[in-house]
Amino acid sequence: MELTSSICEKIMGEKGQEAFEGWYENAESQPRRYLDTIHGFEKAFGNGRRVALFSSPGRCEIIGNHTDHQLGRVVAAAVTLDMIAVAAPNGSRTIRVVSEGYSASVVELDDLAPRIRERGTPSALIRGVAASLTRSGFSPAGFDAYVSSQLPSGAGLSSSAAFECLVGTILNTLFCGGKASFTQVAQAGRFAESEYFGKPCGLMDQLACAAGGFAAMDFANPAAPQVRRLPFSPQHHGLCLFSVHTGGSHADLTEQYAAIPAEMKAVAACFGQQALRQVPEDAFWAEAGKLRGQVPDRALLRAAHFFEEDRRAAAMSDALAQNDIPQILALFSASGRSSQQLLQNAWPDAKPEERGISLALLLSSHLLQNKGACRIHGGGFAGSILALAPQELATAYQREMEAAFGPNSCRRLYVRPAGAGEILL
Repeated sequence: MELTSSICEKIMGEKGQEAFEGWYENAESQPRRYLDTIHGFEKAFGNGRRVALFSSPGRCEIIGNHTDHQLGRVVAAAVTLDMIAVAAPNGSRTIRVVSEGYSASVVELDDLAPRIRERGTPSALIRGVAASLTRSGFSPAGFDAYVSSQLPSGAGLSSSAAFECLVGTILNTLFCGGKASFTQVAQAGRFAESEYFGKPCGLMDQLACAAGGFAAMDFANPAAPQVRRLPFSPQHHGLCLFSVHTGGSHADLTEQYAAIPAEMKAVAACFGQQALRQVPEDAFWAEAGKLRGQVPDRALLRAAHFFEEDRRAAAMSDALAQNDIPQILALFSASGRSSQQLLQNAWPDAKPEERGISLALLLSSHLLQNKGACRIHGGGFAGSILALAPQELATAYQREMEAAFGPNSCRRLYVRPAGAGEILL
């Protein structure tokens, strides 16, 4: 760690942007952003502190829609849009985090039990991450941090997981000697979101943010998920990765998200198992028709989606490793169709007039034809889609999608090799 004044001098120096190369596609714009965040820290917590700089990326789900919570397989990628922090130990048992534009979150580490009144707040995530690392044998202590985020709200890039991994990485770096693995940091984030924040989730979001790059994940053993890193770059193959935010709100959708794993688990229970990955696919198809009445019809459709999507995720991992572009596009599109038709998370049940995701997929398919691909992104029901567009169609695609969904609704994403970590100058 260094004094804020020393860090500012280095960032403003002739080679200031070099520290950000490899983390961002636009390294030249980062020095000013980090300087502003340092100034935000000084305003919140005082001058003359020794601090460190941290970054945690957003993530996009390449394939594997709602497979992780069934111990399935998924491919995800960290992106260069991120959340950054300036942090310093404060010599106490109190964590104080100020996020740009928001009031401070204050957490006392002497009581790490969940608090009902904190559910749904950043304090719940901070407390939950600290509690998880403590349970893993580490000794978190108090710090001050100022946080700034590039991750747009509701765009499906998992700002919550990025925040959890940011807090976990700060604690790991400042107090754990960096001994917590990226998997442990991710697991701490999932624990915090599920048990403290109150939103059921799998581990995919957090693991993607913590690991970085393209990562194929297998959750057959959730305590020790397998992660296969894939050195794939869309732009090296003439492809542009886009996120299109359709404007739909995630508010009041927690019950619909929770219904998907609940219904899948209900099908698994018919076979005496807790998750669909533990059920042989041929056994499911042999009994699928007979299960009608024991579980809702929609549960059977969602189970069928899981088995197909889980196989697609494994195939996508191989296709990315082999740079097989036609196969990548075919699997990407097939995932989108399955999410619409079988998983049925393309629109919220309570809002029959809301069809933003379906419209985005329709327009994308029309604009890209067979030269690109599109799919639902993340939880579904509302929010965003992903698209892979060839470079020659990228400008027109972005223009037409923003004409439909508004300025800045269509963002080009760049894959970031590094996961959550400390920025070293």
